[in-house]
Amino acid sequence: MNLEYFIAKRLITAKDYKSSISAPIIKIAISAIAIGIIMMIVSVATGIGLQQKIRDKVSAFNGQIIISNFDNNNSEVTLVPISKKQDFYPNFKSVPEVSHIQAVASKAGIIRTENAFEGIVFKGVGADYDWNNIKEYIVEGKVPDFSKALNEDVLISRLLADRLNLKVGDNFNTFFIKEEQGKMPNSRRFKIAGIFNSGFQEFDATYIIGDIRHIQRINKWSKDQVGAFEVFVKDFDNIKTTGSQIYDQTSSSLDTKTIVEKYSYIFDWLQLFDFNIVVILAVMILVATINMVVALLVLILERTQMIGILKALGANNWTVRKIFLYNAFYLIIRGLFWGNLIGIAILLIQQQFGVVHLNPENYYVNQAPVYLNWGYIALLNLLTVTICFLVLLIPSYIITKISPVKAIRFE
Repeated sequence: MNLEYFIAKRLITAKDYKSSISAPIIKIAISAIAIGIIMMIVSVATGIGLQQKIRDKVSAFNGQIIISNFDNNNSEVTLVPISKKQDFYPNFKSVPEVSHIQAVASKAGIIRTENAFEGIVFKGVGADYDWNNIKEYIVEGKVPDFSKALNEDVLISRLLADRLNLKVGDNFNTFFIKEEQGKMPNSRRFKIAGIFNSGFQEFDATYIIGDIRHIQRINKWSKDQVGAFEVFVKDFDNIKTTGSQIYDQTSSSLDTKTIVEKYSYIFDWLQLFDFNIVVILAVMILVATINMVVALLVLILERTQMIGILKALGANNWTVRKIFLYNAFYLIIRGLFWGNLIGIAILLIQQQFGVVHLNPENYYVNQAPVYLNWGYIALLNLLTVTICFLVLLIPSYIITKISPVKAIRFE
């Protein structure tokens, strides 16, 4: 039987297809597999990449879990201070998933220049602030140094700098309104040390980042009083569980909220990408499978006489089916090879050069981010091969219905 199998494999090869009537069908099937895997790789890479990039941006400017006073009523501006003398600060040892914690405070103000003014929220940070989270968004200048003496250096967004016609090194006045009625606002003069561009208009149009000691002095707080604590975790996927653990380890006067809860409208929108990715995967695999089924049926009909000869020589149905399945598998592998080659090339080009741009007002990023992971690429290939091969078992069953006598006479 090995002889018949060898002969049949030689008869049904890619070279033989070129001169057969099934050649266009074979090319379409290979192209469908290639296009399908390209679409799947690109959709997964850009979908996950966009989710992670937006998540990282929101985390960079807000922390991943916020510990604040209940009396602040979810306000962006700190109303009631918290003492820094907490068991969880500066190291949250009771929750191993915590990677970093930093103290912050915020206060509303108005920037006034000769030609314009803008309402802002001054976010005060200290020496414990992790600048690595936002360094990639700094487009000009440098990060301020708040580890030594009080200074007037601040970070301002590109959006605010353009609106106010300011640049790195410029000074500007900011007026902070006091909560007490009838009190004159406090005035502070700041110097722009750097300019950032997060792509989040909600953040860029609102925040400037400066020394927390300015807020402490304006609010007449002690050095140990801050507005809130921003917590970063090791695994964002477990942020809900970690948030619950942090809540249990803090006092009853403090509230904890994850950024998923604080910015639920953003993360609910991001979850839609998971559904979109699943739909794209299902459609692409369906299209590829249908094309392979058609190709296999055409091959079977074209090789009906050969099937009859093999059966007449003693080959059983499963042996003949394996011959056609083997060749179908070969076509799938060819399609996957070209699809992976083109798909990965597209992702690498986008990753290096950012060819595809997005509207930051709609997508919160300037260009389509890419998450390139060999694990999910291998999984997509395995999934495609497995599903296509299993589905192809159905049309190959037609071979069992072919009679050797009728097949040999078939023209």
